[in-house]
Amino acid sequence: MQKTASDEVTRLRAQLERMQGRRWDAPVLPVDAALADLLPGRGLTQGAAYSIGPSHALLFALMAAASQSGSWCGVIGMPELGAEAAAHSGMDLSRLVLIPDPGPRWLTVAATIADVLPLVAIRPSSRATAGDVSRLAARLRERGSTLLVQGPWPQAEATLEVAEARWSGLGEGWGVLAERELTVTVSAKRSPRPRRGRVLLPASNGRVEAARPVAPGNRPFIDVPQPLRAVG
Repeated sequence: MQKTASDEVTRLRAQLERMQGRRWDAPVLPVDAALADLLPGRGLTQGAAYSIGPSHALLFALMAAASQSGSWCGVIGMPELGAEAAAHSGMDLSRLVLIPDPGPRWLTVAATIADVLPLVAIRPSSRATAGDVSRLAARLRERGSTLLVQGPWPQAEATLEVAEARWSGLGEGWGVLAERELTVTVSAKRSPRPRRGRVLLPASNGRVEAARPVAPGNRPFIDVPQPLRAVG
């Protein structure tokens, strides 16, 4: 019997799944609607790792919806992370575990926490070997946990970066910073082209929202050189 195009797609998907150890229709942890369209599967794939930049706002935005839906989250190796800022971004603090200083065995700590928590974020304090990364990847797939890594990660399902930040709220010598509009770029290993979207991060409520269209010549934004960090 002659194979159809659909049969060939199914065959190729099965081959990729065997190579990568993950299904294309694997379950995902929810993310805010402003980020869902940028991510493969419209969420964080369970059993996968993601590489993200140093932005705490982006980290909170990726974890907030999962914590609100009942998933426990762990953050490792980020002693400066503020619980108040996390709560303002939408994180459920009753489901947040903080390990500020895991020491030199951060990889072992990450693997142990991933055994019991479905969503774990970490900032590595040293470089991991290829073997260690592969073993942790296998652990994530076995447990169905998702890992967010601040910094590059060899086996990342996708890499998320932010750029082109503009703050609003300042007038000519008056006002306060209210919202930051920026571009989020997601480069996924299963997608041939990166996906980009403008979002408010944070919006006036502290959370992430899709950027609102503004008529040309009427943009209440100012360009602020990086780095700029919101406090409080």
